[in-house]
Amino acid sequence: MPFIYRNLSLTPGDDEKKLPSILAAKISVPLESILDFRIIRKAIDARKKPHIKIIYTLSFSSLDDSIKRRLGVEPSLEWQEEKGVPKLNQIESKQRVVIVGSGPAGLFAALRLSEYGLTATVIERGEPVEKRFLSVQRFWKDGTLNTESNVQFGEGGAGTFSDGKLTCRSKDLLVPWVLDKLVQFGAQPEIRYLAKAHIGTDRLRSVNIAIRQKLLDKGFTFRFETRLTDFSIKNGRVTAVTLNNEEEIECDKLILATGHSARDTFEMLERLNVPLQRKPFAMGLRVEHPQELINRTQYGSFKKTELPAADYALAWNNTVTGRSAYSFCMCPGGVVVGGASEDGGVVTNGMSGQLRNTHYANSALVVNVREDDFEGAGPLAGVCLQRKWEQQAYIMGGGGFIAPAQNLMEFLRLPGRGGVRTSYRPGVRETDLERVLPRFIVDTLREGIADFGRKMKGFITSEATLIGIESRTSSPVRVLRDSNFESVGVAGLYPTGEGAGYAGGIMSSAVDGIRVADVIARGLAATDN
Repeated sequence: MPFIYRNLSLTPGDDEKKLPSILAAKISVPLESILDFRIIRKAIDARKKPHIKIIYTLSFSSLDDSIKRRLGVEPSLEWQEEKGVPKLNQIESKQRVVIVGSGPAGLFAALRLSEYGLTATVIERGEPVEKRFLSVQRFWKDGTLNTESNVQFGEGGAGTFSDGKLTCRSKDLLVPWVLDKLVQFGAQPEIRYLAKAHIGTDRLRSVNIAIRQKLLDKGFTFRFETRLTDFSIKNGRVTAVTLNNEEEIECDKLILATGHSARDTFEMLERLNVPLQRKPFAMGLRVEHPQELINRTQYGSFKKTELPAADYALAWNNTVTGRSAYSFCMCPGGVVVGGASEDGGVVTNGMSGQLRNTHYANSALVVNVREDDFEGAGPLAGVCLQRKWEQQAYIMGGGGFIAPAQNLMEFLRLPGRGGVRTSYRPGVRETDLERVLPRFIVDTLREGIADFGRKMKGFITSEATLIGIESRTSSPVRVLRDSNFESVGVAGLYPTGEGAGYAGGIMSSAVDGIRVADVIARGLAATDN
């Protein structure tokens, strides 16, 4: 019988091995009666500095009947019915499934299909992660961009060169399934219960390789450095895909999981009259502080050895304009890197390793971009807006993917201005960031940052640098689909994940891929039986 105990706290530095004995004392039972003990959530409560606590939610079972009598008396104690993982039926099918994109949505769609005994061909325009890593390192070193394999494109998707955050607000049972799979393929086991879990870009690479090998062993085919350039539609249904403008392979089910930066794919879909819809996104800058400053602000006197690198989440809303400024993709102990996928445009991104042990903390500071901000009509108007300002940032940086940067105090027009200090690669040029973003974003950022400084002492400092621009927060396009995850205009086409406009981040993209795989598997089972 599983029990849940919530809100058991320790002080930073306390030994977690004490948790079972503390729990036993709390519910007045012998330690030996606590069975199947495990941590199911761990979070830091730093609201009452310096009295910081580590808050745990615990799961356990027991044969001691006295525990049942404490239900309803001990407010932190609950009984929870155990939910088993449903066994997936094995399916045999001759229908051909093609997955385009090997980011979280595509890979987890593939893993889920493999659980049914099905296989697919995985098409990825970029390189396998081993080669992709070298291409990205070369870009960060000297600005040599491979437009087909970069921070946005390649095995693992954009998340491979990020912090590897696993945040997800969904209570869906697929979330622990994703976490268990990630651990199975080499992620650290504590991601199952950390409130703000992350893998780290360094460890994600080996996880991707392990997933690929598992799928190869299951009979999947991987085609790297292969781009989807067209697909055939007959009687309203997908029948084949064209690769690299020259090779055609037959296809009955096409999972389109290309990510939020596959602009040429969006253009192809528009040409094929696949129903698309433009959607809002956000755009702004990266801010970089010394990590020690963020640690002091968030933790007070606690040492870094007792707590992980501190993070933050900030938001401000202008009730008059309806604009919001907020932090996004905060990377403690990380670096700011170039994330361009097109020539002539600068894109920034944040990245952390597993240990989060650099001297810098960075975060995107972005403003909501509405559809009425787009220039021009059509479903790709948001793409055009992104590209325009990425190209302007490139010009202001002086070329070579050098990013425009400015001291935070100078951007805010405050005294006490300092220089520009940043980890950004391949390099920065100090300039006026007013000129790299629309006026409404600049004005909202200035107002929002002023509010952030009131909420978080030390945020506004001459030690902080702003780097432009952060433009790939989410897809500016939605590929319309019905309640069965299928394109509303093309049967057999399944727009999936962040690029299709239905997810945001590793976890939600993975869950979306799984749901699409489940729908396809059920359809194949019904068709072939």
